[in-house]
Amino acid sequence: MAAKTPGDMSESRFLTIAEVAAQMRVSKMTVYRLVHSGELPAVRVGRSFRVTEDDVNEYLRKSFYSAG
Repeated sequence: MAAKTPGDMSESRFLTIAEVAAQMRVSKMTVYRLVHSGELPAVRVGRSFRVTEDDVNEYLRKSFYSAG
């Protein structure tokens, strides 16, 4: 089994903006804002964007905060 290199996307699962919005329970416009601001990395495919599932999970992990 080959070692995974930093740029290796062979095992990445790509999600559409609508799928990301559904997973995060936000609107598609919110996801577009995150992509355009650079907070959520995305790949442009034609006129649409794809976001890796790993990037969504990393964004959510970094967004947690403790209240109180």
